[in-house]
Amino acid sequence: MPYHSTPLDLAFHALSDPTRRAVVSRLAEGEVPVSVLAEPFDMALPSFAQHLRVLEDCGLIASEKRGRSRWCRLVRPRFDEAANWMEAERRRWAERLDRLEAYLDKTEEDEERHGKPV
Repeated sequence: MPYHSTPLDLAFHALSDPTRRAVVSRLAEGEVPVSVLAEPFDMALPSFAQHLRVLEDCGLIASEKRGRSRWCRLVRPRFDEAANWMEAERRRWAERLDRLEAYLDKTEEDEERHGKPV
């Protein structure tokens, strides 16, 4: 695995896997035991546990032992951090596209006023 230097890097790496995204989607409905999370996946429990470890190591989920079961739940702050980063990037690109649109509109107006360049 390549080196990931920040918690946000680790979160995006964790979410790059479809199995882990499915786990996150399921946990969005509420906390559940690992055995329930693992049911839909055709893999051995140790392999599934590795996916959970990646999600837990980056701070997207937390788990705790309750009796004989291990329960998992989402941890909101890391999701908020990722959402804030994506929103800032969305705004930055929207501003760039708005400036491009204004430039193209001005260029079109100039060409209409002065004739098209040959």
